[in-house]
Amino acid sequence: MGKVAHIVDEKLDSIQDIRILSVLMISISDVISQSFRDRLLHKAEQLLEENGEVHYNYAKRILQFLQNFKLRYHPLVEKCNKIFLNSASHLDIHTISLIFGLGFDNAEFRLVAKQLLSETIGDYDDPETFAKLFFALGPVAGSKVRGRLLVTAARMAEEFSSYQVLIILKTMQKMKCRNSHLLKKMASTLHKHLYNYHLLHLIKLTQYLVVLHCQDLELFAKLKMLLIGFLRSSVIPADTAAIIRVLAMLPSCQVEEIIINKAAAVLPQCRLHHLNCIATALVKWNHYDQLHWQNSSELCVKLLQKLNDCGFQRLQKANNLNLLLEELTHQNGKWFEEVLCEETVATCQRLIDQITRSNVLELSFFLIKTNYLCPSLLDRIASVTVENIEKIHPFEIYFILFLFSALNYDPPANEDFFESCIQHLTSNLMAGYFPPVLIRRIFDVSFLSKLDAQLAVLPDTVKQEVSSYLMKLNRAVCLECPEFHIPWFHERYCQRVCHTSSSRINPLRQHVHRMLTEILGGSNYARISVLTPYYYEIDFECILDENKKPLSYMVQNLPLDIVQGIHLRHDMKDEGRRALPPGAQRIALEFLDSKAFSKNSHHLKGEPAAKKRHLEMLGYRVVQVSSQQYFMSFLSCIDCADRYISLATDLNTVKSIHWMRATSY
Repeated sequence: MGKVAHIVDEKLDSIQDIRILSVLMISISDVISQSFRDRLLHKAEQLLEENGEVHYNYAKRILQFLQNFKLRYHPLVEKCNKIFLNSASHLDIHTISLIFGLGFDNAEFRLVAKQLLSETIGDYDDPETFAKLFFALGPVAGSKVRGRLLVTAARMAEEFSSYQVLIILKTMQKMKCRNSHLLKKMASTLHKHLYNYHLLHLIKLTQYLVVLHCQDLELFAKLKMLLIGFLRSSVIPADTAAIIRVLAMLPSCQVEEIIINKAAAVLPQCRLHHLNCIATALVKWNHYDQLHWQNSSELCVKLLQKLNDCGFQRLQKANNLNLLLEELTHQNGKWFEEVLCEETVATCQRLIDQITRSNVLELSFFLIKTNYLCPSLLDRIASVTVENIEKIHPFEIYFILFLFSALNYDPPANEDFFESCIQHLTSNLMAGYFPPVLIRRIFDVSFLSKLDAQLAVLPDTVKQEVSSYLMKLNRAVCLECPEFHIPWFHERYCQRVCHTSSSRINPLRQHVHRMLTEILGGSNYARISVLTPYYYEIDFECILDENKKPLSYMVQNLPLDIVQGIHLRHDMKDEGRRALPPGAQRIALEFLDSKAFSKNSHHLKGEPAAKKRHLEMLGYRVVQVSSQQYFMSFLSCIDCADRYISLATDLNTVKSIHWMRATSY
């Protein structure tokens, strides 16, 4: 196969048939270098542009090639999407399920597939085709169709093969469907298939059952026995780490000596992701005190220290940024954040000259995920982006801009950077810039209608995220760009979110509120958890007159309703300002937790910075403090703290003020 790849490499420029190229790409994908892979991608992109009608099978092979490398090359994916949409009338359930199985999740194609499959749902009555239908249609189906799918799946449960059961459970996890009746049916069927699975499927199966809250303890006991058996014979670090990770997920699974010994044996060969899997499992076992044999805790601590050392050594030896970023793709969890995050950023800084157009997106993903502010890396990302702006896909530009917006960081040539990015975008917006053409296109009725249709076939988490972003954009444009005349149309959405969310008033807030009312002169002088116009929630609100003396809400006749413990102001926009006496001002007091700042500094991130700006536009004086101990800074803006100590009658309040003064100054 290496010889075949060498021939393809030599003759690549002469290949002009996308059918031949797509077959060769799949065949040689296991033996090619990254540079050769990139040449094949560009050649495929070129041939798809030059050819008129392309058969959907060729696009399918290209997606398979991308999946083999866990790669998402957006120019090619978009071209494949167009081919699938143009071929929609020729696609059957087998092709559609295969396309979805390749990780293809374009919203336009989802809509077409949903319509095609919903019309023929009654035609699939054998287990094989129904399992494919369940996989393709389940995540995008409406409530009625979804109900029919669940009933049919339960009826067919005993007829499913071992692989079909795996597909059903995988889809249920994707749907976040914990239908107890269907889950019991699947678990019952699994007992007769359990010994037919190879290791990878067994690992996935365990994960699905745990996430879906399966209650079959006998099934979990069998899974543990099989996994331990595979662990004993495993010599591949990736397999060993994956087995240990899912063993820790099993209910009431106690760590055994074999697990510690196998983990210790493979640590020096593990990549960062595998180290993270093992560390997460050990920390979980230790946390729940499931180390039950003699000296187990001591061995666990020694293993974790060895694991930390292996992680540091791997980072210190790293000399290729692309390979490092591949290892960082799936990093998450407290172990990595607390132990390796800082060292990883230092390694990226050491390899800063290797930041190029091809890896700038992966590096941006990593910094977004770690919430780490590193000016030198951000400056390099900005300069590389500007230099290669025409070669970077708009989808990638979105995430690069999101990094700078989320961390609230302006690179040295910030105007050139943001303007270059925004000019290159066609449907994205970040970083506080509001181009009129783009804003009007986003808030055009036809675009919003198309967006609504696509949201209907997306997962609930994505749907909620997009809806939240659209609301925030609508709010920002209304406040910062009133000249665009974009209406505020998220009132009902915000009310619905408020009514469905849990109470926001925790014990700490209640304690601080009691202190405030004691200090300011009574319960009518301070409000807790206030919703402002445009539905910003602030921790505490009070009103000060022109001499910085507190004013009573009752005296000012400012009505307030309570929505699940939240005070909702009705004096919207200019009415709120008109209701106050001359010179009076609303004060918003915000307590910020660690999420409001970048991981390694007290640098305020983009969202809380925008909130402060918007509250000021609404007429507030905003006081943002990073913890309760800086509460005295708020008191000093009202009047001398000594005056309020003398007024305070509650001993705990007096003690709290003295303590905060001692720790603040």
